Amino acid sequence: MLKQADIKKRARVLFFVISAMGSLVACSGQVDAGVSSGGISQKIRIGYFANVTHAAALVGVQSKLFERYFAADKTKVEFVVFTAGPAVIEAMKGGAIDASYIGPNPALMGYATTGGTALRIVAGATLNGAQLIVEKSVNSLSQLVGKTISTPQLANTQDVAARSYLKKQGFPTNIWGDGKIKIVPTDNAATLNLFKERKIAGAWAPEPWASRLVHEGSGKVLLDEKNIWPQKRFITTSLIVGTQFLGKYPQTAETLVKAHVAITGMIQQPKNAMQVKKFVQSGLLQATGKTLASETLDRALGNVIFSNDPLAQGLEENITTAQAVGLLRKPSDKFKDIYDLRILNKVLAGANQQTKKYDALDFGVD
Repeated sequence: MLKQADIKKRARVLFFVISAMGSLVACSGQVDAGVSSGGISQKIRIGYFANVTHAAALVGVQSKLFERYFAADKTKVEFVVFTAGPAVIEAMKGGAIDASYIGPNPALMGYATTGGTALRIVAGATLNGAQLIVEKSVNSLSQLVGKTISTPQLANTQDVAARSYLKKQGFPTNIWGDGKIKIVPTDNAATLNLFKERKIAGAWAPEPWASRLVHEGSGKVLLDEKNIWPQKRFITTSLIVGTQFLGKYPQTAETLVKAHVAITGMIQQPKNAMQVKKFVQSGLLQATGKTLASETLDRALGNVIFSNDPLAQGLEENITTAQAVGLLRKPSDKFKDIYDLRILNKVLAGANQQTKKYDALDFGVD
């Protein structure tokens, strides 16, 4: 477990960056992310996590579908595996990756801290798939008072959700995670071990870690996050593209979205269920050196929905919750360009997958 001093040091650094709100890069201005001109990159670097919530990436990598789609453009594909969203944003800002699967809150942070110059959300990937898992003796939040729960990383999607929910229920925490119920951001693998040893009382975790905490850690679900969202649907993973890359190489970005849509369609087909599981398992093995127990994978896949829907209607709530817990200071109207759904809608219309466009609402173009 991270020492409290280390947690506070990391939190200070992140809070300073968020507070700066892009002062280092704002002078560069917006990049035109038009999709009408040509532009093919010789290489595209795609980030993702070795999580079930990033199964689209796992399946795409293992099935070689990404490479197949990029072959016509002679674009080389490289993949980078991350463990949490804030690291993805730093990599994108540093020019180390061009696109990535990522949670909504790190995407918001990346957009906010660069004055909107770093990225655009171009598609949805996964809905739902996060739960608060606790010891079996815990039946209410009040029983967690004086105890510690973990989240994957400070300011990641589950961390913001946990802080917001606890605050609404009367258990606020500060930026350091101090409160009646303490939050300690911890790597998912370490979280599982700490939970097994009962050094933490629970965790707000994404799949497959929530299922692993249940099956391997003898935990139980105190809260399924979907139950606090309208229609029991919330965005867990989006596909983002660097704004400069999108503007310079729109054809490569379109090929990426085509591949993503094809992968999502493959996963959605019940007839492909066994093959999808094999691809997910092989992807986890390649990235982490381990596979999941069959019952754990089944539970994890059952808790998520794979969809191209960017669920823009949920963005306002994501912004509000991040602001409420002190991890975001930008008002919602500053995110008016975070979505660029033109390519997604073009691809879906061309494939006759749907006639109704996904709406960016007041947060971008569609």
